[in-house]
Amino acid sequence: MRNAFHDQLDAVFDDLATICGQVETAVTDATAALFDADADKAERVISADVEIDHARERVEDNALALLSLQAPVAGDLRVVVAALRMVSELERMGDLSVHVAKIARLRTPNRAVPDQAHATISQMAQVAEAMVRRAGEVIRTRDVDAAAELRASDEDMDRLRRTSFTELLAQDWQAGVEAAVDVALLGRYYERIADHAVSVANRVVFVVTGEYPATV
Repeated sequence: MRNAFHDQLDAVFDDLATICGQVETAVTDATAALFDADADKAERVISADVEIDHARERVEDNALALLSLQAPVAGDLRVVVAALRMVSELERMGDLSVHVAKIARLRTPNRAVPDQAHATISQMAQVAEAMVRRAGEVIRTRDVDAAAELRASDEDMDRLRRTSFTELLAQDWQAGVEAAVDVALLGRYYERIADHAVSVANRVVFVVTGEYPATV
């Protein structure tokens, strides 16, 4: 009976990894729509978000069923509760990808990111995509060391976020107020995607060790 229960727990984590893959696709496609000024691709990201929402609902239903039918304790309870928190983080990452896609769609046929901010926002997008991909690997492997490496990547995102603010506040900013608002929002969206990826990794560490990683 307990073996079947643990198989069900593993299935929940498999579902989480699948959702993370969907989120990675959403981030990648939203970024492509942003820099290519591709309204059709942006629309596909927005429409596909319902699949992530439905997947979240399935994970929640399965996790809650495990809570009610199996009454897990100690480590098993920790896994179920962490899964419920993680799926919420993943859904939010998908929502943030939709926000990026909506800015891309709003500004087409023009690009929302002006030349002055292109390099920094592009780097932020790359870091966010890499962190989502690593989060999926951490979920699949439950590798505590990989989770630590993911957390270290968040320092790169923080540095880029500061660079973006410096560019926006510089006296030689020439792209106007509308573009500045878009860039500020995009920077926030990518930063939050990274933050959620770190939270997912931290919850995996909690599942494995019973403790959250120390924060500085």
